[in-house]
Amino acid sequence: MSENNEQNQLKLERATLGGGCFWCLEAVYQQIRGVESVVSGYAGGARPNPSYESVCTGATGHAEIVDVYFDPQVISFRDLLEVFFVIHDPTTLNYQGNDHGSQYRSVIFTHSNVQNIVAREVVKELEDSKIYSNSVVTQIETAPTIYPAEDYHQDYFRQHPGQGYCMAVVAPKLAKFRTKFKALIASNFT
Repeated sequence: MSENNEQNQLKLERATLGGGCFWCLEAVYQQIRGVESVVSGYAGGARPNPSYESVCTGATGHAEIVDVYFDPQVISFRDLLEVFFVIHDPTTLNYQGNDHGSQYRSVIFTHSNVQNIVAREVVKELEDSKIYSNSVVTQIETAPTIYPAEDYHQDYFRQHPGQGYCMAVVAPKLAKFRTKFKALIASNFT
């Protein structure tokens, strides 16, 4: 790794979020300015090195997540959370739309005390604002071991935009993001 790459890596922060199928979150976060990479994966379960098939059973305890590496000089953790709370329903326990099971839970895995504080502040602000008719059930936990998903799950929407789930579920979430957060869209996606 070159010295410049090492310096750039040192400046990045990491946000780990779960809110339904990781394909939806990945497609959105890939388009945000200041996000350097997004990796779909699994976190929060007991079994090491889980597979997609085992996570889908709900028996491992893992959530489908995205690991977002971002430049805090360009985009804040709070901004990433504001997007998160718009592109999924944080009031439904263990499901998003037709995706049911604890693997689809709403969860923020924090990587620092500051992230934990910010996440709790944002949830409290949402609750106080009464934007949602039901309570926010998003879990906030210290980041556990995070496992990248299989290669075929990475960059899924860009590779399969015509796939049925992508057209019916991912594309509308992406459109909602693009409408509400125009100022956050990276220039290569405008």
